[in-house]
Amino acid sequence: MIVGITDHYRAPFDIEEKAFGGNVEFIDFNSRDESDFDADKLRQLDVLLVFHARIGARTIEKLDNCKIVVRYGVGVDNMDLEALQEKGIPLCNTPDYGIEEIAATATAHILNLWRRISAYDLASRSDDGSWAKNIITPILRISEATLGVVGTGRIGAAVVRNMVPYGCRILGFDEYQPASHADDVGYVRVETLDELLAASDVVSLNCVLTEETAGMVDETFVAAMKPGALLVNTARGGLFENLDVLEAGLRSGHLGGLGTDVLPGEPPEDHSLIRAWRNFEPWLGGRLVITPHTAYYSESALYDMRFKAAETAALFLQGNEARNRIV
Repeated sequence: MIVGITDHYRAPFDIEEKAFGGNVEFIDFNSRDESDFDADKLRQLDVLLVFHARIGARTIEKLDNCKIVVRYGVGVDNMDLEALQEKGIPLCNTPDYGIEEIAATATAHILNLWRRISAYDLASRSDDGSWAKNIITPILRISEATLGVVGTGRIGAAVVRNMVPYGCRILGFDEYQPASHADDVGYVRVETLDELLAASDVVSLNCVLTEETAGMVDETFVAAMKPGALLVNTARGGLFENLDVLEAGLRSGHLGGLGTDVLPGEPPEDHSLIRAWRNFEPWLGGRLVITPHTAYYSESALYDMRFKAAETAALFLQGNEARNRIV
């Protein structure tokens, strides 16, 4: 069996080999750019495992022997779904890894911004004699505030459960969950995104990136938020329309703070907001906290991602239904 791995992970592929049960040869393409992929090697593949690389028609048309493509991770916006359908190759993703880790990171961003931890860390670096008097305002009592969770699937639901003990009111917006889901998980269901934005002191984005959600955080979105509300994104950078919108919101103060694990472009482009963040410019004052797309990570989560992606392909080749099938 010949298995191709696009990028990010390098040999030895011992975790994937374990999932396949041995007797497998790996081709390491080692590139996010599909134009680098060798056509003859693509034609040999039984399985293609994809991480960051964008897989379009130019690659898919050469997958003459490929039985299945599996995405490491949840999002499939880097895949040409139509071309895969035309070629008749199933595409599966790996949604059930790192749930605890991503939810914990989202919760940490929420609490960090809410309690102004990063802002206090910066303010306390200079000793001006006001140590214990160095109060940053406003700071809402968590139990008297409202959290809005956009996307209440596996990760969003875990964020809700993490935050329930703090006593805040929790709203959830997810058109794809049944009405009973809110009671089961512990949030108040709202019917529109605008309703959630208008009522929430903190908004946590936990939805997938689709044509519907791409660029959803635009000027209209920010304007619909409560003045001074906080925003957390541990989902996908493509949910942001651009960095200009975020900078405008932070500079005006309408966006009180932003904690994000993802950006529209990664690594981030040269932009005034990124420069201000890197240079600790005083106007930001610890209100922008960025983690480098690592919310998913723990050693256990990484193992699960790699093993489960390969296992999905192995089970399919053994005659099982394609689990987590997208197309």
